[in-house]
Amino acid sequence: MFMRRKIYSMSAALLLLFLTVFSSFPAFAAGGLELYTDYPGISVKAGDSQTISMNVSNSSGSSLDADLSILSMPEGWEGYFSGNGSQISRVHVENGAEAPVTFNLEIPEDAAEGDYTVQLQAASDTGLTDVTDLVFSIQEVQYGQGSFEAEYPEQEGASGTAFSFSTTLVNNSAADQSYSLAAQAPAGWQVSFQPSGETTQVASIEVAAASSQGLTVEVTPPENVEAGDYTIPIRAASASDTLETELTVTITGTYALELSTPSGLLSFDAHANKESDVTLSITNNSNVDLQNITLTSSAPTDWTVTFDESSIDVLEAGATQEITAHVTPGDSAMTGDYVTTITASCSEASDSADFRVSVKTDTVWGIVAIVIILALVAGVGAVFKKYGRR
Repeated sequence: MFMRRKIYSMSAALLLLFLTVFSSFPAFAAGGLELYTDYPGISVKAGDSQTISMNVSNSSGSSLDADLSILSMPEGWEGYFSGNGSQISRVHVENGAEAPVTFNLEIPEDAAEGDYTVQLQAASDTGLTDVTDLVFSIQEVQYGQGSFEAEYPEQEGASGTAFSFSTTLVNNSAADQSYSLAAQAPAGWQVSFQPSGETTQVASIEVAAASSQGLTVEVTPPENVEAGDYTIPIRAASASDTLETELTVTITGTYALELSTPSGLLSFDAHANKESDVTLSITNNSNVDLQNITLTSSAPTDWTVTFDESSIDVLEAGATQEITAHVTPGDSAMTGDYVTTITASCSEASDSADFRVSVKTDTVWGIVAIVIILALVAGVGAVFKKYGRR
């Protein structure tokens, strides 16, 4: 009995010693080596190139080197591991750390719709392994008619403004397409096409299958274009597709009025208290009609200025109308040059012209003055002759 108790006591002591010793070692997660990604299921298209960020974690209790390999992959698919910009097949991982790696995958162009699994493995020299599955879902691309659209198809501005439209040309077919570019603009308008971000003008452009191309369309109206709305159809045509859209340009009114004479001469002669006529030309250089144009004047004191017509009800864009002004210097106007200003104005525009008016002395009065002077001289001479020195 005593021996049996002694044996039990020794067994209990050994068990306690065993538990004490092994409890001093750190605990580790099951496996100790893990290969994983945060996104194990991915939707892709046939012909895609994929890069999947992955991690190799080590909780084995010591640093290790892990071999990376592809266990299984669909036929015709190609893949490899990379790290730090180079293709790799092995990675070193410190204990309690993770090493980032990238799995690169090329999916063939003829891959059919469906779900595909790629099985990857990380294995250490100590016998630790981990396998992870990446599932790729290929969905059939729905092809259809492409499109040609402008971001802002309606713009407005004054004549002489160059309008820039940002457009997108979409090739929604399964093959690359070469599109010819054209526009139907009014006479005198200029339209050009440029690939987005470039300055080169093009008449055609290549667009890859199931992709798009940005285009800048520059529209320049002629300087004398009338105000109004203008529609400009643009077209991109390939061998199998014709895509069209419309651009709208609104030309706002520009206002300009010119006052002159038919000859351009802004001077004339006049006589005191006598009416002199000067023909005025009023030109509407706007791209819209001008209404209720009035004529006014600013002349020296005691002068009068009148017009055959003191107003114009409507003057069409680009038209010229002649009106006669009657200028009468005051009766006390002396010989010399004077300035008379005539103004044509409406609510949208105005213009003025300064006329140099040369006031002349009448010839008859000049002769009379000479005769009077001669008579005075003759009279004085007669007095001296009759009553000369005594």
